Amino acid sequence: MSPAVCGLVLAAGEGQRLRPLTELIPKALCPVGNIPLLDRALARIHGLGLTEVAVNAAYLADQIVGHVGDRAHVSVEPDGPLGTSGGVARLRSWIDGRGVLIGNADGYLADPARDPGKDIAAILDGWSGETVRMLTQPLPPGQTGGFSNHRFAGFSLLPWRYVRNLPEGHGDLVRNAWRPAEAAGELELIDFEGVYIDTGTPADYLRANLHAANGRTLIDPTAEIIGPVSEAVIGSHARVLGGATRAVVWPNALIEPGELLADAIRAPRGLTVHIPRRR
Repeated sequence: MSPAVCGLVLAAGEGQRLRPLTELIPKALCPVGNIPLLDRALARIHGLGLTEVAVNAAYLADQIVGHVGDRAHVSVEPDGPLGTSGGVARLRSWIDGRGVLIGNADGYLADPARDPGKDIAAILDGWSGETVRMLTQPLPPGQTGGFSNHRFAGFSLLPWRYVRNLPEGHGDLVRNAWRPAEAAGELELIDFEGVYIDTGTPADYLRANLHAANGRTLIDPTAEIIGPVSEAVIGSHARVLGGATRAVVWPNALIEPGELLADAIRAPRGLTVHIPRRR
């Protein structure tokens, strides 16, 4: 019999590296390809057939609670984010003896052609219920470190015996689970062959959106487009009266007449983050 597994999406972080964008909404609700990052993670977990799923929230928690609704159990951390380990530990009574598949909401994994979750199914296949598993990719040439020269790619799997022993309070999974499992010979690295982008910085957030657009422009049907757009992602009820290229325009944001937004992210209230182009 396969071990019982539940799902968890970590969505409590402040997203400090994404400021000032995350002064408006939590990092987990930032849209990539017009889909909030949190929804992308939930779709993968549900696509694996896991029906018991939780989401943790702390920073701007009311927005997370309202967005999730009844789609998942929500754990609110009222005194601020507890970190990746602390967030799991706070859900110990809900996890209740099961293994837990944990997804980081700020990780963008390119959508498979069909069947969300199929591309990460290997993280569950043949699992004994005793080891720690981590979805990973090889480090770029010339880089060393990580976990056997691999980097984390958005999802990990913890057995109950590791969850049971996580310390209360603020902490991270690297120190409290992944490194101890590595030292004990109990860490299994599962290759992820797709595209993974940590969207923690504005530059990488823009890169993830442009990847989702795949060289085209994604336009929500409710957006108003007057000017030229190319290689852009235009959100719901956005108004592009000027032009946009290599840009993300959030829902309800405006590009003024005569304005060309390039290599940038435009949010409501005129908030704009410009991204220097790589040479």
